[in-house]
This record gives sequence, C-alpha cells and structure tokens, in this order.
Amino acid sequence: MLLAGDVGGTKTRLAIFSSPDEIRTPIAEATLPSASYPNLETLVQSFLAQIAVPIERASFGVAGPVIAGKATITNLLWEMDELQMQTALHIPVVKLLNDLGAMAHGIPSLNASDIYTLNEGTTVSHGTIALIAPGTGLGEAFLTWNGSSYNAYPSEGGHTDFGPTNALEISLLQYLLQKIEHVSYEHVCSGIGIPNLYYFLRNQNDALQEPPWLAQQIAQAHDITPHIVQAALDTQRPCELCSTTLTMFTAILGAETGNLALKTLSTGGVYIGGGIPPRMLSFFQDGAFMRAFQRKGRLSEVLVTMPVHIILNTQLALIGAALHGFENNK
Repeated sequence: MLLAGDVGGTKTRLAIFSSPDEIRTPIAEATLPSASYPNLETLVQSFLAQIAVPIERASFGVAGPVIAGKATITNLLWEMDELQMQTALHIPVVKLLNDLGAMAHGIPSLNASDIYTLNEGTTVSHGTIALIAPGTGLGEAFLTWNGSSYNAYPSEGGHTDFGPTNALEISLLQYLLQKIEHVSYEHVCSGIGIPNLYYFLRNQNDALQEPPWLAQQIAQAHDITPHIVQAALDTQRPCELCSTTLTMFTAILGAETGNLALKTLSTGGVYIGGGIPPRMLSFFQDGAFMRAFQRKGRLSEVLVTMPVHIILNTQLALIGAALHGFENNK
C-alpha cells in the first residue's frame, strides 16, 4: 500500500493507493487543514489512525524546495526529513518531492476531461512541457523527454523578480517595493498575491471603490482572496474593483507563463495548474491571459503555436505524488 500526499500551505490532501492501475480510485482519502497541525507527521498520524491499513511506502509532494531528502513548506513553518518521517510514521520508505514536481509527474496521465484548452496550437511529439500553478504560492516546473518517457523537473521560478510590462504594472512594482524588499511573481500572481493587487488598485484608483458589504467581509476574513474572487464572479452584485483585480492577475500570470514557455521552449504544451484558475475560467476566456502570454516581441510567433491548457483536475498533484511513489518502487 502506498500513502500519497499533496502538502500545501493551506491544506493537505492524503490518499492510499493499492496500484498504479487504480490511480484515480484511492482506497481512502481525506483533505486536512495544514495550519491546524504542528507538523506533517502529526497530520499523517491523524489520518492513518482512522484507517487500519499497513503502509509500505509514502510519497509526498510538498510546497517548497526538496534538497537531500529534506524540505520546508514555503508558506508554512513545517520542516520535513525523509528519514525522521520513516521513524515517526513507521513507514519503511518515505519520499519527498516538490509539489510542482509531483504535479508534473501527473501530466502524462491527463485525459481530455481533465483540461480546458485556451490555445489549441500544434503539439510537437515529445516536446518539452511547461507547468505553472498559482495556488497559495506560485509554482513552476517542466518536463523533458528521455527517449521512452517524460522526466519532471521542479523549479523555484515563482520567486524570480517580477518584471512589469506596462505603466500600471510599473506603478504596482513601485507600490509593493515600499512594503516588500523583493517583489517576486508569487507576490502578484498567486493566492497571496491577489490581495496585493486588490489593495494597490483600491488605494491608487479613486474610480474603483470598495463596496461596504465587501469591506465588512474583508475586515472579518483571515484570507481575503476567496472573497475577492467570489465578488469578481458575482453577476448579481458586480464589483468592478474585484473584476479589475482578477483581470490584472490573469494578465501578469499570462506574461510570466510566456516567460516560462520561452525559457523551456515548451513545444509539447503549456499547462496551468493550481487551485485558482479553474475557479475563474471566465477571466482566462476574455483574452487578457493569451495576449500577455504571446506578447514577446520577435518571439511572439513561437508562442502563438504553443498549446495552452488549464488543468481542471484538482487532484493532479496527489495523483502525481502517487505515480512517483510507484515508479520508485520498481
């Protein structure tokens, strides 16, 4: 039996699998709030206490860099060590991998119902594949063909310097530099980045007023991002401030996705993962994302031909972590 996990700063998904042939039908699964536990071991123990199944291996995709079998969650103060977890959990083999590496492992298993296509493009057989995922943070990864299958490579590209592409984004960078020493793409196109855009637009543009009902919700919320997204999508009670925030978000994400596509020359396709994009498809459909993605000067024509897909399957990182576990069991 294999225990797989998708460990994020907000929530952790766990599932038990019996074989790679049943990768979409786990024996047991649960989603737990990460911040409610002092460490991953305690969270896993809480899950396993409800299930009388002996676990032989575990594979966890974690939201942070994994170096020499050790990792720290970028947006949660958890420290993880494969050997220590083997002892604490009484599991013979425990493997950690970056969460985007886990998601990348799952991309070859995607089917048509798992994706929404923004740009059909032309897929080059065995071409490099790029993956970007705005969730709590911003993750990036890529896959290359080794002659018989794809190898997945994680990165920390979401923490690279934010590069504005127009006057409004230059003003955004200047605004954030007054508050943050280093402004990365994660600060402007992720779950923790959306509030930065919202406050910038609210404070810099008198025409974009914050509705009193939303101000009350935000004042009482620990995480205001869901409220901003929900208000932007509410057709009965439109909020121009929130819709402008998400339009800016998709444009910046489009530009950075284009950067990643150029750096990896992802002729095999570009995939957008994470929990945010499927919740706001209409903002990707309005064209702002693809215009920013393709606006690369002399190389724009290269990006026009690249397939671009939004991943709708929110379990992909968990599936990828499980596939990684089974692959390493051979």
